Parts: sequence; structure tokens; C-alpha cells
Amino acid sequence: MASVVAVCKSDTKGVRKDAVPEGVFKEDFGMLGDAHASGEWHRQVSLLAEESIAKMPGLGLKLGPGDFGENITTRGVNLLALPIGTRFRVGKDLVLEMSQHGKECHTACAIRKQVGKCIMPVEGVFAKVIQGGKVQPGDPIIIGEKS
Repeated sequence: MASVVAVCKSDTKGVRKDAVPEGVFKEDFGMLGDAHASGEWHRQVSLLAEESIAKMPGLGLKLGPGDFGENITTRGVNLLALPIGTRFRVGKDLVLEMSQHGKECHTACAIRKQVGKCIMPVEGVFAKVIQGGKVQPGDPIIIGEKS
């Protein structure tokens, strides 16, 4: 079953995010307390699979959730296989809609400087918040859920 590994946030863009016990997501806005939450664009929430992070061995660093700037680290779901517009439920109430696969790489971002390489531009995805809710590690992810 697909699930949430970690929920992460930062008050600054372009840096590693810190894992938090729970995230609160607001409809058409994003994650409260996170620098990317603005409600005025399609990249309100970022997601990255734990399986993608595992592809980064040998850099001499211990990498984990939040290290690539994602809000939600997932397990057991191929995020890149979800078409744009796909809705999915995270936890009990949060409903997200896939809005973008990958992104333009910012070579000067703090993540690239610290880690040496960033996988978000290739393996990360972004979503809009359709229905707000709280999310915590261990919550299930159900693809195709309606609000």
C-alpha cells in the first residue's frame, strides 16, 4: 500500500526541509508554514518518492526525507506515472491534484550545493491542494480519490 514516509517544511525556498510530526494543508494554498505555500500557482505541494532518494547512493552523505526540498516523501507509488490532473487522497482528508512532473533545475540552489546533485527536477512532482487536511507519516495514499 502507498503511504507517507515523512512530512517536511521550511520557511525558506531552495533549501532542505525539516521533517515535522504533522503537516496541515489548506485548500488552494499549500502546507501551512512552508515557503512554497502561496495559493497563487500550481506547485503548492511537492512530493518525492523514497525510492527516488534511494537512487542517490555513493555521494558520501546520508540522504533522507526533506533533503531534496519535498513536502511529502512517499513510499510505494510511482508518482511520475500519475497523469497531470490525477487526484489522490493523502491521509483521511487531504486531496491533491497532480499538476506538474519535474521542474527546471536551479543550479545555485542550496540543495545542489550541499548534496552535489538534486533529483527533484527529474523525479519530483507537484500538486495543488483540492481539499485541505492534516497529514502525518504512515498515512495511506489512495490514487483516484475524489473530494
